[in-house]
Amino acid sequence: MADDNTQGFMIGDVEVRRVLEWRAPYAPARELVPGVEAQVWDGNRRWLSPDHWDPQTDRAVVALQTWVLRSAGRTVLVDTGVGHGRERPGNPFFHRQGGEGLPARLESQAGVRPEDVDLVVNTHIHGDHVGWNTQDVDGTWTPTFPGARYLLPAADDHHFGPGGGYGGGLRPDDRLIYEDSIAPVHASGQALLWDGYHRIDENLTLEAAPGHTPGSSVLRVASRGERAVFVGDLLHSPVQILHPECSSCFCLDPERAAASRRRVLERAADERELVVPAHFGGAGVVEVRREKGALEVAGRTP
Repeated sequence: MADDNTQGFMIGDVEVRRVLEWRAPYAPARELVPGVEAQVWDGNRRWLSPDHWDPQTDRAVVALQTWVLRSAGRTVLVDTGVGHGRERPGNPFFHRQGGEGLPARLESQAGVRPEDVDLVVNTHIHGDHVGWNTQDVDGTWTPTFPGARYLLPAADDHHFGPGGGYGGGLRPDDRLIYEDSIAPVHASGQALLWDGYHRIDENLTLEAAPGHTPGSSVLRVASRGERAVFVGDLLHSPVQILHPECSSCFCLDPERAAASRRRVLERAADERELVVPAHFGGAGVVEVRREKGALEVAGRTP
């Protein structure tokens, strides 16, 4: 379901805008997040519905979105969505998509043209996070953002690239994703691989948070005493804040993902970081608090 809603806010001196590609009921709730029982979803329906869960179909609602940050005089994109015309036989939501593309949405909703983008951050290499890294120009996949550096987690680049056997051949889409969305960025000389920790500027840092994929990462923002953390796919649903031990069905290493999730969420609660997941509907952001030793969603009304 297409949705043209945008959202903007400031984190100190860093401007943030959301460009939403679509939002819809996506997958059966307990298939998306195995281990979270039906009573958890139902017991929290007052605040999960309609933004995060559709009780009538028992499907988790997810959003597909790109975050635009303006920091230290540069324009930064966090993840780039699915892309157009991609062969993704393993996922009907992503296969051969068309419609209004990210470049048009960026310009109409955030005033950003492709040539204005200085940096692209891919939190990890999955098809719904790297798709608009490139576009089809006369039959050739070409970087969409001609002046940008693309920051790629080195561990993911190895795992999903030819050196790692294109994800070990576990998912047939992985090779396609790498060949149309990652390899052209290497060929153009625009890729920058990083590992562990990478400082972008005085406000932005990247940190490894492995488990969902080997190179999954988070982007931290700190400016004028205000903080946020863009957590990519550490979270697919707010129920994972209540149960951080439960990873999504897409996590390659569920136990490691759970450890990363708990570490990041506990720090967010302790340091009052706004949490910005890749796929939350509604406001798209959430505050996390500790209540009697447990993690909670601030302001929820079960």
